[in-house]
Amino acid sequence: MTANAPNDTVQFSSDLKARVLVKPSTEGINMATTIPGETYLGETLVQSLSKDADVTIYVWPLRCLNTKMGGPTFGIDVDGVEIIRFDPHGPGGHWHARGYDKLGAGDSHIDFPDDVQESSKQVEWSLNKIREETPQLLEQAGYSTQAGSVDKTLLKSATEAIGEHLKKEGDLRPQAIALGALKE
Repeated sequence: MTANAPNDTVQFSSDLKARVLVKPSTEGINMATTIPGETYLGETLVQSLSKDADVTIYVWPLRCLNTKMGGPTFGIDVDGVEIIRFDPHGPGGHWHARGYDKLGAGDSHIDFPDDVQESSKQVEWSLNKIREETPQLLEQAGYSTQAGSVDKTLLKSATEAIGEHLKKEGDLRPQAIALGALKE
């Protein structure tokens, strides 16, 4: 079942628990930390990774950093606290583990492997990492109960949905360049 509010789309499972939320902005979502001055383009997609919806994954199709570089950003939250974040922005792209909100960007920062430097390869690598290691990454960050609640079926469908959502949103870079949010 799908319900549409004026600017939101919410999909429900058969037991009427919210499963998927698509918003044109992050307004009203208790989720990932945004940084003042950054620009976020495209519709935000949020999906549950657990039956109780305490573990969720989100994607911003294009996040433009204050440094005028950017790309897609996606991450995993537990009850609105961001634990894992992936910034597949091409050169300079990286990811965060062990508790992004708890440790901050610097202390949770991990570079992508040396052979994974193009944004599209970083997206693929990140989605595979999420599919294969989310429970372990949550456990390492101190969220063992939530790690055990991750549903493999929801995890698989959510990562597939993120890939599809990024394709649907398309290349938003020209729009961001026109806005002055990214360098050419």
